[in-house]
Amino acid sequence: MTIKHKIAPYLLTVGLLGGLSGCKLTQPIQQKQAIETPEAFQGFSDSTGIAELKWDKVFKDKKLLALIDTALANNLDLKMAMQRIEMARTSVRMRKAAILPSVQAEVSGGARKFGDYTMDGVGNYDTNFSTNLDDDRLLPAPILPDYFVGLKSSWEVDIWGKLKNRRKGALYRLLATEKARQAITTGLVAEVAQLYYDLVFLDTELDIIRKNIILQETAVETITIQKEGGRANELGVRQFAAQLLNTKSLEVQFLQKINDTENRLNVLLGRFPEKIDRSTSLEQTIALNAEAGIPASMLSRRPDVQQSLFMLSSYYADQQAAQLALLPSLNITALLGFNAFKSNLLFSPGSLAYNALGGLTAPVINRIALKSELKRAEAQSQEALLAYNKVVLTSFQEVSTSLKRIQYTKRISDFKKQEVQVLQQAVATSQDLFLGGYATYLEIIMAQKSVIEAELTLAEVQKEQYFALIELYRSLGGGWE
Repeated sequence: MTIKHKIAPYLLTVGLLGGLSGCKLTQPIQQKQAIETPEAFQGFSDSTGIAELKWDKVFKDKKLLALIDTALANNLDLKMAMQRIEMARTSVRMRKAAILPSVQAEVSGGARKFGDYTMDGVGNYDTNFSTNLDDDRLLPAPILPDYFVGLKSSWEVDIWGKLKNRRKGALYRLLATEKARQAITTGLVAEVAQLYYDLVFLDTELDIIRKNIILQETAVETITIQKEGGRANELGVRQFAAQLLNTKSLEVQFLQKINDTENRLNVLLGRFPEKIDRSTSLEQTIALNAEAGIPASMLSRRPDVQQSLFMLSSYYADQQAAQLALLPSLNITALLGFNAFKSNLLFSPGSLAYNALGGLTAPVINRIALKSELKRAEAQSQEALLAYNKVVLTSFQEVSTSLKRIQYTKRISDFKKQEVQVLQQAVATSQDLFLGGYATYLEIIMAQKSVIEAELTLAEVQKEQYFALIELYRSLGGGWE
């Protein structure tokens, strides 16, 4: 019995075993349950969320909208995301092409000399003595050329759906990459808006400081005159002057903050540092709307949630493909072209050659590697499920935190407004009492210092209100269409 005959029964056994196990391996793997969100955000009723609005409906400031448009056109992170989408799209094309037969055009030529004392050498030598051969069919000797021009094809028939699942996984990755770009867009819109309003409120705080500088300069002039009139001493003059210098240093600090913020914003806009054109008034610059919507429907808008879901689906498809790789595969090869050992006869009708071969192959030695790949795919799928659950939890937490932050900052702002009014009245009262001799210059200084701190704190709290609304808009997945 030849070696070929010994192997044939073994291959047949492998094919039968593969067919018997195919019923089990082709069953889809059950995917574990993902996390479920609560029916409503704690302490808030269902409503139509602001995330359903485009940014030009949320932000009213035309100068901010112009900056957002510039950022969306020039931001480098967004451009890199577009290139990642193109790479993912190429992977989908490659996976799609793998399902179809591959066809290659081939032009080849070679030569071989058989040994005189080999079966081929003796056979070729003896063949040329046959009376049945004409001159065109005589074999060249001692070197035998071989020319071929034609098409060669190979095709793995996707009988189990392995290649289809690989294509599906690549498609889900493409969709995840697109969602990643949308997530960058959402974050970019929010960050541009935050930096813009940071600049607007820094301008407001700078105005507060400069107004207080004017008041304090007047106070220094007044205390100096009173010293000359004998109603104050040098200590009072120096303390008022020290307070003025401290406030002027605050002015420089805020100028530095403005410069740093402008530079950070210019990076997002994809340009070198330059002055940011911005509004001087906060009236009607943002839609002050804290509606969130139903968690399950609104969080599903978030691009990072959708991205995680697509990645979960892609790893699930990879797991299915890794499972199906353990089954036998059907491969078909074919050839069509002209083949001859004489170049002048290559394109004659008699040189036409073709063949087709189909075979069923089952993994034997490499099953350990394939099973290891399946285990890895299972672990990746489980990790993707946990990552999805984490994104959902984080998203819910961000929305809930933003909603509460809006509520609390509004209450704090109301108290701070009242505090500023009371302290401003206290400054006026202390000045009147000082002129009447019932208050010291130290009490005036403390009152003025308290007003500055309260006004700056009020501006910070109001800025936090805007930031909370912007963060809510981002955490709900707003900022893209």
